[in-house]
Amino acid sequence: MVDTKTAILDAAEHLFSSKGFDATSLRDINAIAQVNLAAVNYHFGSKDGLIQSVLERRIVPLNIERLRLLDQCEARLGNDALPLNEILEALIAPAVRLSRDPKAGGEDFMRLLGRLFIEPNPKVQTILEALFGETGRRFIKALKQSLPNLPEVELFWRVNFATGAMAHTLCDTSRLEFISGGVCDPNDAEGIIHRLVAFIAAGMREPVSATHTL
Repeated sequence: MVDTKTAILDAAEHLFSSKGFDATSLRDINAIAQVNLAAVNYHFGSKDGLIQSVLERRIVPLNIERLRLLDQCEARLGNDALPLNEILEALIAPAVRLSRDPKAGGEDFMRLLGRLFIEPNPKVQTILEALFGETGRRFIKALKQSLPNLPEVELFWRVNFATGAMAHTLCDTSRLEFISGGVCDPNDAEGIIHRLVAFIAAGMREPVSATHTL
């Protein structure tokens, strides 16, 4: 039997992902979770406290797994720069596996992240920046070491493009299957990881043209 706190988190995650954070009321959440009106305030203090807990529940384990994989690479190679593909796999693989795991609520959560990026709320953006900040800095450092000749401005542009490719892939589970006529399987997590790492690595390695350095 699901406990009250988990029922509220599950209901909030689903409603925030389908209706949006601002459009979802605590009454909506209570109705889906089948709890009384005081339950959210008792467990989370407020709607802002609830969205923070919803995000922490998925992002903290995701960050832990990403850093575990990065730590493994660093321990194996010592002071040497990490191979680009291994850095990208450590970043991408845990998120793809989560997004394709219905038991972990991956589909709802990735849809929620997509909505939060499209419909930014200043308070929620602050929470996301705090949750992803340390992990992001670790990966940026590793990328700089792996691509020492890439100007910093180009690195950040390419990270931005890579993040967009990841977000689209993680959040959209049906469009690719439709436009490919079923040739592509959007639930093939390991195939997605392999292709996404290869695609992003190629873009990260692309030489900088003279016009881009002006």
